[in-house]
Amino acid sequence: MGNRLTQIATRTGDDGSTGLGDNTRVSKHSARPHAMGDVDELNSHIGLLLCEPLPDGVRTLLGDVQHQLFNLGGELSIPGFELLKDDALAQLDEALAHYNGTLPRLAEFILPAGSRAAAQAHICRTVARRAERSVVALGEAEPGALRAAPRRYLNRLSDLFFVLARVLNRMDGGDDVYWKSDRMARRAE
Repeated sequence: MGNRLTQIATRTGDDGSTGLGDNTRVSKHSARPHAMGDVDELNSHIGLLLCEPLPDGVRTLLGDVQHQLFNLGGELSIPGFELLKDDALAQLDEALAHYNGTLPRLAEFILPAGSRAAAQAHICRTVARRAERSVVALGEAEPGALRAAPRRYLNRLSDLFFVLARVLNRMDGGDDVYWKSDRMARRAE
């Protein structure tokens, strides 16, 4: 990286445009910067989650995810460039199988609540879903400009955060917070 970021306040974006990694400029309101921003926001929320007490395996996994999201952001910022590798998706699939295998089956919907770490994991899940929608919108705005890997990665990642929220709620003997549905309550009567 060396001296890549020598000047942070360039003022070149004052006109409402932003520079991409291939030295082109686009409107900050266009699909590509939206996707890049949502991925960046997700990475920031993961950084906040990493401030919480976490099992070592989850902490290591989330550190890896942050690096992969930086790769994904780089790929989004350089049209036609590939940084996100297939093994990144495989890592998410393995983590999903591992952590989901430790959980009881869900019989009811759960609320995005519980412990502070679990609630933050749910925030990461919802931001990952938004980032996925932004990547889909970018693919529709620029047909053929994106591989499927970024979309797939974000889809799996949001699933993983749902599972991790459940794991984190159980970390200190807690449980999920279940939705109290009037309809389900009537069925139980």
